[in-house]
Amino acid sequence: MINYLKGILTVKTPAYVVLELSNGIGYHLHISLHTHSKLPAVGQSCQIFTHLHIKEDAHNLYGFAEASEKELFLHLISISGIGPSTAQIMLSSMNPTEIQQAIVDENLTLLKAIKGIGAKTAQLIILQLKDKLSKLPSTTLSSSEGSGSTAAITQEALDALAALGIAKPVAQKAIEKVLKTNKDIQTVEALIKKTLQSL
Repeated sequence: MINYLKGILTVKTPAYVVLELSNGIGYHLHISLHTHSKLPAVGQSCQIFTHLHIKEDAHNLYGFAEASEKELFLHLISISGIGPSTAQIMLSSMNPTEIQQAIVDENLTLLKAIKGIGAKTAQLIILQLKDKLSKLPSTTLSSSEGSGSTAAITQEALDALAALGIAKPVAQKAIEKVLKTNKDIQTVEALIKKTLQSL
């Protein structure tokens, strides 16, 4: 099992990155918004913790800027009904500390607000993970990246939501609605989080 990869970031989007190792091989890694905000700019060297998820029709590699986020991801996908894509959406809707706190505090409302998480799944998450997560230290809060133009941010958010499995027309309408009511949004991370919460 690959624990981590170290190399140069050659592609960086809110949904995935490509990390090129010294042997010239580029690895495509699915990431969360939390990891996106923690990684350096394209062209910089970095280390990314990994999880290889194998299913019949695909081998997908998931990347994490911090070992603590990877640990939370593994806890989440251990729950029946939560696959890697849903766990990735969770970690893009809230940062790891917020998810951990919501589970420990039994905050059903906050968990149900995440796309793809219904009442039964939220209850199951709390039931199975509350004790485990209450023993772990809280992960560090995410820091936002610098602002960009609204058009660029909108396009990047649209691409990221599509990569998370949300239909482009649905994502586009949701993004437009969020931008109308939240004119102060200046980062792609903030836009994606708000959009995911509105879906």
